[in-house]
Amino acid sequence: MNPNTGAGPDGEGTPVGRRLVLGMLGLGAGAMAATPWLQSGLETALGAVADKDPTGVTGLLPNGGGFRYYSVTSSVPHKDDSSYRLTVDGLVDKPAAYRLADLRALPQTRLVRDVQCVTGWRVPETPFEGVRLSTLLDAAGVSPRGKAVRFTCFDGAYSESLTLDQARRSDVLVALKLKDKPIGHSHGGPVRLYVAPMYFYKSAKWLSGITVTDEVRPGYWEERGYDVDAWVGRSNGRDDDPTA
Repeated sequence: MNPNTGAGPDGEGTPVGRRLVLGMLGLGAGAMAATPWLQSGLETALGAVADKDPTGVTGLLPNGGGFRYYSVTSSVPHKDDSSYRLTVDGLVDKPAAYRLADLRALPQTRLVRDVQCVTGWRVPETPFEGVRLSTLLDAAGVSPRGKAVRFTCFDGAYSESLTLDQARRSDVLVALKLKDKPIGHSHGGPVRLYVAPMYFYKSAKWLSGITVTDEVRPGYWEERGYDVDAWVGRSNGRDDDPTA
């Protein structure tokens, strides 16, 4: 979610020119001050663009009810009921692969929290619904050697990690719904990670793999300087963890 990077055709973030960044941020600020009908029209248009090509550049602009669209690749394949699979593997006794129907059949948890991006934007009181990550970990049977969980995504590039204790929190979901509707492609659907107490870059979109590991492995943005522990209010040394 770095506002200074876009996405190149090789799937790695590439620099976006400073003038382009400032111009887009200016457009975003102007749109926020515009009349509601203009803002709504801009959000609709940008949402359509993001669905076709959700790049980091598109993510600089306001759209989708306050969300920004981000991707670290130039394009992301679409998945549906027939093509989507979520694997659980690594240091577990019973590796598994879940279809969407399998995930929907499990007990669902609904959380309403503020979504906070480390870059500054926030979407208040946002409902997410899905399966607690701890449910999938318990079903897999985590090995005593398991200390952390690594997440991979079907964009082919993004990754994230949590400690095992963090992953077992009741407010960490494998999310299937956003605002009481199935999560759309541009918001990371059909399944994304939702880590409620941390900055939003920890909530990996287009989730495809859950791997139990023996240590925390820095994710995509952590390898580029972001905090591994991203508690809202404490990231980069600010305040104490308000959720502890």
